[in-house]
Parts: sequence; structure tokens; C-alpha cells
Amino acid sequence: MRPVINAQSWVTVRGGSLLAPEVLDAMNEAATCFVNMEELNLAAGKVVAACMTGTDPMSIEMLPDTKGLRDEVLMFKGQRNHYDSMFELSGGNIVEYGGVKDTEPYQLEAAITDRTCCVAVVNGPFIPVGLHIDEIIRIAHERNVPVILDAAAEVPPIANLTSFIDQGVDMVAFSGGKGIRGPQNTGLLAGRAELVQAAYENMISFGKPRAGVGRPFKVSKENIVGLVTAIELFLDIDQEAVWADWRRSGGYIFDRLKGIPHLRIVMEDGDPNRAGPQPVIYFEPGWDGPKADEIRQLLEKGDPPIYVGNGGYRDELNIVMVNVQPGEEVIIADRLEEILLR
Repeated sequence: MRPVINAQSWVTVRGGSLLAPEVLDAMNEAATCFVNMEELNLAAGKVVAACMTGTDPMSIEMLPDTKGLRDEVLMFKGQRNHYDSMFELSGGNIVEYGGVKDTEPYQLEAAITDRTCCVAVVNGPFIPVGLHIDEIIRIAHERNVPVILDAAAEVPPIANLTSFIDQGVDMVAFSGGKGIRGPQNTGLLAGRAELVQAAYENMISFGKPRAGVGRPFKVSKENIVGLVTAIELFLDIDQEAVWADWRRSGGYIFDRLKGIPHLRIVMEDGDPNRAGPQPVIYFEPGWDGPKADEIRQLLEKGDPPIYVGNGGYRDELNIVMVNVQPGEEVIIADRLEEILLR
């Protein structure tokens, strides 16, 4: 296997992010001893199962059989995605409300029934918002329905670790292997104590007749310790200094490519749909060179392979700087110049 240059972001298909030396040291140390995994695994859980069963042991052992349980997960139709099958894995049934692009409060209100276990919301780039999260929380809580949020890639900024809970979201899940830079197969679940405890109950199998539906998602002691260390490091970073580094390296690529006829190169900074400052290549009507998909293929077939972003607004190329290592911006600029000016 050849190492690649990852200018595509913290995507799982490229390995997420790189572990800091301190995280690796902590994981190595954890590998040298035994611990009480029942206590350590309090960091793991199954979100939807928690909303359906609470901490009732009989209900937990039933899953994924949801007969007699509240098993409907409400989702705005515009936010359906290829990860939502995870709700169904535990026995949940997804019920859509609204249209593909937008929705109205009455549509969510009408969708809530005595079978509703939660309203699920996704935060991510280029995903339709639908109702504002404050409106979703108001409608759901008036009917005693929890709101759960997939915010896998929504940190940084650091403030997001608490801001969603402050808004009133009942549980929020973050990826451990993206902006937090922990082990790739870890995550962080935060929210109401009783729901987090219910998630834990759905995961553990110690002394129980049957393992909970969260059992396949167990995480090793090494990875849990690694995630805790990564979170501690993440909370101490100077976010402005990190973004300044991304601006510098992205600005180098911008300076190398600007001025190419019929290409509009923009150093985008502050767009909520982009992961930090990044150069973006837009193709103007007079451009007669290779199309975006062809450029991606040429980059990926090179040595080393280079992966860039998948656009978002239209058929553009965005170069995500969050995982670009020092010096790699020169390789990216060289290859793009070679392809775009040939």
C-alpha cells in the first residue's frame, strides 16, 4: 500500500486523521495493563437503542425486536443519508417528514406519534437544514420526545463540544477520529445523563443473559484511552493558530494557481460547508481543459496519489487543508499546475 496525500478532509475512507504522538503513547501504555472494562466502556453506547428502551433490562434484551416499544425515528427527508441505516440496525424504523429541500413545523408536529422514540438531526456540509434546530427542539420537547444529533465532523470549533447541548439537544455524537484526532474507530456521546446511561446499558453484556445490540460496537481499552488523551489535547489547542497554518499552506496553492485563464481560484474562509480555510477551483464557461472528475482521477493515479474534496456547490474542486502535512502543499500545487496547464 502506498501512502497518499489527503486533501479530501477527515473522511473515513482516507483513514480519518493522524494521531498525535501523545495519543499513540497513551494507547501503548494502555496496552500494557488490564482494566475494568465495565467502567471504562461508559464512554461507549448505542444512541437510538437508548431512546427506545431506556434502562429497562427486558426491553434491552428484546432488541432488535421492537414489538411494544416506541421505535420510530423521525428524520427530515432532506437529511436522509447512507449512514441512517444505523438507526435501523437496532430495530428502529425511520419515518420521514417534510420534502427533499425544506419542511414546515406542522409537518414535524404531525409526524410525532406515540411510537416516536426520537427526532434525529444531521449536521454536516451541504446537507439541507430543514427546520432550525431550536424549532425542532421546541416541537419535540413539547411532546416529551428527545432530539439526537449526528455531529460527527462538527469539531473544530471547540465550542461545538458543548454548544449543541446548551441549545437543548438531548444527545449528540461526535467522531473521535476526525477533528478531535483520536483513534478512527472511536466516538464521543454527550447529553442527558439518563440517556447516556441507557446507551451504556444497551452496549454492555457483563453478567447478562444476552449481549445488547451495541455489543458489536465495543471499543478497546487502548482506543478509549487514546480518545480521552486526544480530547484533552484538542481542548488545549490554539484554534486560531491551527487555522492560520491552513491559510498559509492553502494560500501557497492559491498563489500558484491564480491567473490561469477561465479558472476562478478562491481562498474560501468561513464557509460553514467547508472544513476550515481552503482553496477552491471553479470552472468558468470558457474553460476547455480537463473536467473536475478527470482532474481527480489524474491526481489519484499519480505518485503519490492525491485525494481532494468532492466539491459541493457545483462541479468545483476544493483542496481541504486539515490533513495536508507540511510540504505536501508544494506537491499538490506542482501536480495541479501540471494537469491544468498541459
